[in-house]
Amino acid sequence: MTSTQTRSSGVLNGLSRARRGVGLGGRSEHAPRPPRRFSTRSITLTLLVIPSVVLVVLIYGYPAIYSVFQSLHDGNLVEVGEFVGLENYRIVLHNPVFWQSVEFTILYCVVGVFGSWVVGLALALLLRKRMYGRSFLKTLLLLPWVVPVVVTATAWKWLVATPSSVVPRLAEDLGLGQLLFLDSPGLAKTIVIAYKIWLSFPFMMLMASAALAGVENDLYEAARVDGASSWQQFRRITLPLIARSTYISWILMFIFCIGDFQSIYLLTGGGPVSSTSTLVVLAYETVFGNFQTGPGVAIGIIMTVVSVLVSVVLFRRIKKVQIS
Repeated sequence: MTSTQTRSSGVLNGLSRARRGVGLGGRSEHAPRPPRRFSTRSITLTLLVIPSVVLVVLIYGYPAIYSVFQSLHDGNLVEVGEFVGLENYRIVLHNPVFWQSVEFTILYCVVGVFGSWVVGLALALLLRKRMYGRSFLKTLLLLPWVVPVVVTATAWKWLVATPSSVVPRLAEDLGLGQLLFLDSPGLAKTIVIAYKIWLSFPFMMLMASAALAGVENDLYEAARVDGASSWQQFRRITLPLIARSTYISWILMFIFCIGDFQSIYLLTGGGPVSSTSTLVVLAYETVFGNFQTGPGVAIGIIMTVVSVLVSVVLFRRIKKVQIS
């Protein structure tokens, strides 16, 4: 067999794997599962893992159960209070500030996840090409992710907080007038979301780079021989083969976004007039600002249930990923 035939065979095998949904080394869901065998080694490993599992359940399970208990009582930070049933949930669901926070939380999560993914994937594709100073550029792009949030949030406030800051002065020089970025609800939302995308794109870039490293170049060469354009290669080869990694990165980033407290609180504190208050910020303000433990914990319980449901839907989506 000649080298050309060997190469073609490899390409055909890769395309066959892609059509079956194997992707980056994963097994097709239609492939038969091997029979399970319980060896001495697996039993030993299970016994070694059990203490850690019990410890994790105790650490996370007890606070979760106690939180549900608190959400059903009219208490404060000191006392549990009287049992009120679902009254705290009724109060929360009839509070317009709660629905305002829900609206901004959805916006924050959707734009934060997909905005950081688009930027991260674009940079990962760019860094695949040979260029001068690629390693230095890659390291530089990781800075938003590795620098502490308190430092980056302070830097962003220095850039936009006051009329004498850099960005408002630049906007005024461009004829846009005097813009108060953190005092206007619309502009404050824009700044908070832009900050989240800037903060999160390095993580997405790393996930996309790892996934792209597993895509065989032979597939692109075969596509170019068939006359496929760059966009067709991206849509038919790149996106399907990194689909599973993409869904995992979306799940992780959604969890990061919906539970993100520090970046919002350090930048705007949830203001102005609660316009940038997400559910986690509202829960914090309700418990530690208004000393209403029951409604505040109820907000946290609702947020947790929604997070679990969205994560389950995305995980089920991962299992159904097929490559056409």
